[in-house]
Amino acid sequence: MFDYKQYKRGYFMPPVDCMDWVKKEYVDKAPQWCSVDLRDGNQALVEPMSLEQKLEFFQLLVEVGFKEIEVGFPAASETEYEFLRTLIEKNMIPDDVTIQVLTQAREHIIKKTFEAVKGAPRAIVHVYNSTSLAQREQVFRKSKEEIKQIAIEGAKLLKELAEQDGGNFSFEYSPESFTGTEPEYALEVCNAVIDVWEPTADNKCIINLPATVEMSLPHVFASQVEYMCKNLHNRDNVIVSLHPHNDRGTGVADAELGLLAGADRIEGTLFGNGERTGNVDIINLAMNMYAQGVNPELDLSDMPRLAEVFERLTQMKIDDRHPYCGKLVFAAFSGSHQDAISKGMHYRVENNPELWTVPYLPINPEDVGRTYDSDVIRINSQSGKGGVAYILEHNYGMIIPKKMREDLGYAVKDVSDVEHKELTPDEVLEIFEKRYKKFRPIFQISEVHFKQENGIQTVVTIEQDGKRVDVEASGNGRLDAVSNALAKHFDTSCEIVCYEEHALKDGSDSSAIAYVGIEGENKNGYFGVGIDHDIIRASIDALESAMNRKLSK
Repeated sequence: MFDYKQYKRGYFMPPVDCMDWVKKEYVDKAPQWCSVDLRDGNQALVEPMSLEQKLEFFQLLVEVGFKEIEVGFPAASETEYEFLRTLIEKNMIPDDVTIQVLTQAREHIIKKTFEAVKGAPRAIVHVYNSTSLAQREQVFRKSKEEIKQIAIEGAKLLKELAEQDGGNFSFEYSPESFTGTEPEYALEVCNAVIDVWEPTADNKCIINLPATVEMSLPHVFASQVEYMCKNLHNRDNVIVSLHPHNDRGTGVADAELGLLAGADRIEGTLFGNGERTGNVDIINLAMNMYAQGVNPELDLSDMPRLAEVFERLTQMKIDDRHPYCGKLVFAAFSGSHQDAISKGMHYRVENNPELWTVPYLPINPEDVGRTYDSDVIRINSQSGKGGVAYILEHNYGMIIPKKMREDLGYAVKDVSDVEHKELTPDEVLEIFEKRYKKFRPIFQISEVHFKQENGIQTVVTIEQDGKRVDVEASGNGRLDAVSNALAKHFDTSCEIVCYEEHALKDGSDSSAIAYVGIEGENKNGYFGVGIDHDIIRASIDALESAMNRKLSK
């Protein structure tokens, strides 16, 4: 039954107005990042990672620059316990990295967690219990006071065991399902935990506010976060952390607005992996900052490698349109988009601007390890003349004249449309050469001789139907003279309306390419291309191809 009437607003607004976050323009610095890939992300996999895979993933997170990494729920899984002990006993935790372990606020689980983490150089022990109205009523069937007492007893036990161990521990508390909890009550529980821990400037505690289930528009979550930030005890010594999920598809927005609302820290995963619709995507968040000139303090410069390792270890698939990292996120198939990108790239070459402002590309693809030749302009039946010209210029150094681009664009579009597929740059080049270079179905020019007398005199040898004919003509230049010879022989116009040439590469031994267009019916042109070390020969070959195309119509 698809019945919207069975649902109603399920979130709670703060008891007072909390809208200061609206006055802030953007997130101006990176938060403390904590990766939960190895716990939240791993538990969401159909086949959880093996010990070896977890170790490789941990190393990847370290290389990216995470300083806090949640390594699992060691009391709940033998694999996670073994993983944690391996990291500790083999001294695999860098000096600037703190591991984090998760535990429910239950005595035997907390004690087992401390056993598992013993000997770690630094560790955050993260304790939680659910505080939401739905869980209180339906799951635990306990009062507010009873639920708060669970949190208090858990906090006390963490403090006691840490003192007994003498290790380097920090504490974190989450009122799980925070978004389904009355803000006043969530505040009451969190403040009770803070009062137990008595955090200091040298040993701050973390209060983590999880959007365990997204239940509202992001601005509501921001107001909830702001209410907590303004009213937590000992706020200067409390790190406010967010753990957004993505049930409504707005996990990134929750995190960004939550940071504006005063949060200091984000827990999330690479590419948004996690239970149900996933955790907040840290790569998306970090790159959003990067694209606005803010240092995300994570190294995401080799996105293809991050994606390859992630997909291999998790067996998850990154969507082709996933922001910043999907295979097609920088690709333009639309003709108008391709034209704008092409012109934007030429503008950069001509003006060398300090800031990146290319249309349709929020960042430079090269910043994240992508390339223009295979990632930006993609050719299919939706592509336009500008995109096709860009492909030939960027990959093969051919600067297609503007008058020629429409004819070329339609030729490429027709092939893609018939074959129902995207065309590679090499396939575009093949179409270009087949259509314009050495196109000789009617005739070919086997010899040309010039003499400078009253302008340019020429004798053009034309081979057609197995016969050779010498045609004499004159002109104000070599190509004009050959054009007049062809017009005379075939008794039709051969007026040149487009001529451009350039070297295909730098150096004295480079080949030259010539583009020639001759007048056709209804202002349509017929085009040809010639390539040769001799620019005159290249120009004649181009004219020969153009005239053959006109005659073959």
